[in-house]
Amino acid sequence: MFKFLSFPFLIAGFSGILMAVQGALNSLLSQKTHLLAATLAVHVIGVIVALLTVVAVRIPIFQYNYTSIPWYIYLGGVLSVLIIGLVAMSIPKIGMCNATTAIIIGQVGTALIIDHLGWLGVERLPWNPWQILGLALFAAGAKLLFD
Repeated sequence: MFKFLSFPFLIAGFSGILMAVQGALNSLLSQKTHLLAATLAVHVIGVIVALLTVVAVRIPIFQYNYTSIPWYIYLGGVLSVLIIGLVAMSIPKIGMCNATTAIIIGQVGTALIIDHLGWLGVERLPWNPWQILGLALFAAGAKLLFD
């Protein structure tokens, strides 16, 4: 119960709010320009904001040996481009609520698998029957949200 009220949980919830707003804004931008142009613009702006933040906080970015990190760990950048493009593409076609619901179901289902198997460097947290039931009920509830 306390995890539900914890600061990390609230931060994650706030992140979800920001992701919904981001999806709507990116969708609008892609409708006013082009999907790929909007995706590029969003990432260029993100790079500028990240760079300014790194400089302002004085993170020593040149002390790391980036070439010693396995290549597949950098795929997060590729996934970011895909995610932003796919979300921006889906929102005008199925609506904000339907797209967000589908995104969350995909995230939770994948997160359960990653936790259960301990993939991608996360601590292995085997699922329990309540989590499976929760995901099933979540998916059933999501079905009610779809138009």
